[in-house]
Amino acid sequence: MHVRLTCFLWLTSLATADELLQWMEGIAQRQLAERRKGIEQIRSVEQAEARKRAVRAKILGVIGGLPAERTPLRAQVAGSVDRGGFVIEKVQFESLPNYRVTANLYRPKPPGRYPAVLIPMGHWNQGKAAAQLIAANLALKGFIAMAYDPVGQGERQQAYDPRFGRSLVGGGVEQHLLAGAQALLVGQSLARYRIWDGMRALDYLTSRADVDSQRMGVTGCSGGGTLTTYIAALDERVKVAAPACYMNSFEKLFSGPTGDSEQSPPRFLAEGLDQADYVELFAPKPWLILSTEKDYFTPEGARIVYEEAARWYAIYGATEKLRWVVGPGPHGTPLPVREAIYGWMIRWLKDGQGSAAEETIEPVPQHQLWVTPKGQVGGRELYEIIREARGHNDLRQLVLRLVKENREGPGAHLEVHAPAGSGRRRAVILVEWDRPVQGEAQRLTQQGAVAAVLRVRGKRGGPAPLPLPGDWITNTRAMLIGRNLAGMRASDIAQAAEKLAGDDRVDQGKIEVYASGVSGIWALLAMVAEPRIQKLWLDGTPYSLRAALDSPVHRDLHEAVVPGMLLAGDLSDLVRLAAPRQVVWTDPKDWMGNVIPLPGPWRYRSGDDNAPGFPLVGP
Repeated sequence: MHVRLTCFLWLTSLATADELLQWMEGIAQRQLAERRKGIEQIRSVEQAEARKRAVRAKILGVIGGLPAERTPLRAQVAGSVDRGGFVIEKVQFESLPNYRVTANLYRPKPPGRYPAVLIPMGHWNQGKAAAQLIAANLALKGFIAMAYDPVGQGERQQAYDPRFGRSLVGGGVEQHLLAGAQALLVGQSLARYRIWDGMRALDYLTSRADVDSQRMGVTGCSGGGTLTTYIAALDERVKVAAPACYMNSFEKLFSGPTGDSEQSPPRFLAEGLDQADYVELFAPKPWLILSTEKDYFTPEGARIVYEEAARWYAIYGATEKLRWVVGPGPHGTPLPVREAIYGWMIRWLKDGQGSAAEETIEPVPQHQLWVTPKGQVGGRELYEIIREARGHNDLRQLVLRLVKENREGPGAHLEVHAPAGSGRRRAVILVEWDRPVQGEAQRLTQQGAVAAVLRVRGKRGGPAPLPLPGDWITNTRAMLIGRNLAGMRASDIAQAAEKLAGDDRVDQGKIEVYASGVSGIWALLAMVAEPRIQKLWLDGTPYSLRAALDSPVHRDLHEAVVPGMLLAGDLSDLVRLAAPRQVVWTDPKDWMGNVIPLPGPWRYRSGDDNAPGFPLVGP
């Protein structure tokens, strides 16, 4: 049988990951430019205060708000380590019910009431133990300093397996990304929980008789700089802030070192925000920006934040309360940066009384700082907290809006194979994602059908750097600008059906879609939004989004996640919305790729997928 081949290419050609990034970068820079115009119009304290109120509401909105109740801390001190001039206390408290945080509190040995400095940790897998040098020096200089473990680090491993004494899913970054995708499903950002841990740590500090709660600061590096920025901006009890190796404008960050789940809240740029907004929320209190010369959070990006914030502090007549220090070397806290932190805290929390010169500290092994006997806290894991979220959204409207808002952009590639001859025929869109579909296209045309191979936007050229989260960075960037990766690909499928409906070789009442794996979720979204899709075959597609909250471990969820979708419904609800059109679902899987036996209308195969009777080649 002779086959005619036609290619529809919307825009120019298939958008690779790089081309999609360039397009998103253009949107991001336009959003940032529009924001900058608004900032330049602010010239009075009254105008600045009005923007601060609006910015605070927007930040809380993009992270999904904060927990409504400060539940009992149930704080305990499990022991202490005497280090001569100071003591390290081993502290545990509950940020949320049975959700436990482990911390080391460094206090001067003489009794008294001291200013306090909170130290949220960066992405060091050992967690709080990495803070010894700075925390010990602060204690020797007359501060109480508390370093705590972020979720996924130190004694707070997620997916912890006691048989191995470690997490099943690698280091802290990957654990953050996995929890981050789960939080997005219920309309939240992982930042919500990370910020709350810090706020509850401040609650613990204020509960202590030896802490002067009117003199509290916060400092941290990298991911700890992120949290320093957030906590200082959102908690009025913080009087001094010193974030290191984090502050940058998204003018430099967006296509560069885009941060992971807690560092990149959805719609952040779309809402007209940039990192300088955190500093401006804090104004006119003392803020120290710390950078290093060779950091991937570049001094060029930090300069953009500093120069805008300096103008803002000038409005308040408080230029001396904003400073920027650039130290030598790569990402981290070299001696000049550390001493700048000590000096800043001494100046503003101790009336300048004391020396910023660093003292030599002999660190202790990590295990001697454990709060728990075996170095792993008990209680609930974060995924168990996230799955408690409840709410209500209109699922149909959510899907229609999602597909519409993600219609624009660089093109997908639709390659149409049609048998020779006249007449309108059944057409099948084959979404090429996790397996080749050229063989299926050939068999369909041999049966007399039109086969359209669809390559969606932004497909990676190789495997993801981290095997479990999938293409998290593309979706994270898309969400920053108010777009969504799953929505883009659902729109690609819907547009393919629209184009086939205009082909005189296609029977408009017989347009079908085949999709496998996670691409089946995009196809379901497309079917709800595009009535011309009359039949859908899903093969090996995860059977439920809520099932992704049954475990801390999942695969490729970032490529399927639509923020807040679980507050509206699940995949089975999409099937109902598509009715009476037919959905054939073979070999439904969980979020680790296992075929799951389920009661109901599911179909299961045995043997070779290419054996006779394989559903794709049926009439």
